[in-house]
Amino acid sequence: MGRKSITGGVAPAGNSRIRFDFKFEGVRYRPTLVRIPTEINLRWARRHLEGIKQRIANGTFSFAEEFPEFRCLAKVPDRGSPKTCAHVFDAYLAHCASRVAMRDMAAVTLASCRRVVNGFWRPRIGTDRFLDVRYSTLVKLADNATWSKKSYNNAISILRQAFKFGYRDHSEKYDPTLGLKSVRIRKKDRPVIDPFTIQEAETLIAAIHRDWGEAQGNYDEFRFFTGLRPSEQIALLVNDFDSVEGMLTINKARVAGVDKDSTKTGEDRRIKLCPRALQVLRRHLALRAQLEQGGKIHHGYLFFKENGEPIRNLEYPYVRWRGTLSRLNTIRYRKPYCARHSSVSWDLMIGRNPLWVAKQHGHSITTMLRVYAAWAEGAIAADIKAIKRAMRSDPTRVLTAEAPKQRSTTTSAPDRTPPGHTRPEPGPSHLAVGSGADELSTGDAKDLTGGERGIRTLEGLLTLTPLAGLCARPCQSTAILKFGLFIGFSSTGVQGCMC
Repeated sequence: MGRKSITGGVAPAGNSRIRFDFKFEGVRYRPTLVRIPTEINLRWARRHLEGIKQRIANGTFSFAEEFPEFRCLAKVPDRGSPKTCAHVFDAYLAHCASRVAMRDMAAVTLASCRRVVNGFWRPRIGTDRFLDVRYSTLVKLADNATWSKKSYNNAISILRQAFKFGYRDHSEKYDPTLGLKSVRIRKKDRPVIDPFTIQEAETLIAAIHRDWGEAQGNYDEFRFFTGLRPSEQIALLVNDFDSVEGMLTINKARVAGVDKDSTKTGEDRRIKLCPRALQVLRRHLALRAQLEQGGKIHHGYLFFKENGEPIRNLEYPYVRWRGTLSRLNTIRYRKPYCARHSSVSWDLMIGRNPLWVAKQHGHSITTMLRVYAAWAEGAIAADIKAIKRAMRSDPTRVLTAEAPKQRSTTTSAPDRTPPGHTRPEPGPSHLAVGSGADELSTGDAKDLTGGERGIRTLEGLLTLTPLAGLCARPCQSTAILKFGLFIGFSSTGVQGCMC
């Protein structure tokens, strides 16, 4: 059995000092105060020690204030000061940094946490004692900030995670951030896609070539005809391009200047380049070879600046994009990401299979239907023809010579309609969205969820039902979603049924 203290945690330390014995942050300390150890002073010391223990339990004890002459004060964590919000923020960010080192957290997530904590919360509550912070203080600060709904939710979420980390040492106490609620983001609050028309895109591409040269022009022209995310495009390497198959491997990204070995959705994919994208890429590789011979390129990145240096962040192409669009008074300004929206919309407008488009761009089929399919409705035949022509070849060459005959998904398929069947009209009606499609279903549509990551699980949700006569290709069968979409499959993968 342990020995029970008969001194109450205080004892004389010589003829002029009284020693206190207690634990702080799990460590035993025995500091002293200058007081003659008389019976009266010892009774005072016992009452004072009880107060110290109570302040330690409340998180308000300051070792430096109570025992400023303690010889080992430098070894006491934070010099024994009460834990402030700044201490918790520092510990939380250090923990996040260790998770990044272990590849358990993305570097861009850590950068976002640092930006929110150091830019907003630390200046306002950093000096406050952590356990003294109240819900009313936090909600007042959050409500007075001029944030969008998305920024508000992000700031609240990061603060909630930091406080949750700090309150693990005080599980018996109530965390005030548990009362902070995120605001609801409705459909109308989400940004609406705003694609370019093919005419606007060609005008912008030509202007960027004139303003900034071939390297920047190729970069922006390529994004229109591949629909790559900007973070995916600047991370591309030369060996990601398969010149034999005309395919491009997308398996990494660069976010906030930090390279990631995965895409936004965490899913790798291989995309088929249309003839226009192949022309741009071959022209760009020829430029790269010239700069390599001149000793200006010593890296493996596919896209680069005019001096041969790699594009390390998205600010560089964004400034040039904004400069050219601001000069063009005939085109309404849109952000560079709208080039991706344009590519997806064009694929749907010319009648490509939505499932193929979803797989090509790393979307889910539900995203195709909810966000992009509306742009295919009411498409003008002349626009569809212009998009197909632009995807086949450089428009400047089409004017002077006949486009080379290449096999691609944009060319019209030969008429293989079986006898007794009517060939569907080309264009947006081929999507069979809404009215005009048979109300047939082979699966439960309520299970089709998942946003950006939904494409991975979609194939498990579809049920294939062969329907004779709908497609004359012997290698394909046809699946019908509850949405009324005809989607072709083959033994080698997902294909667009264009017949």
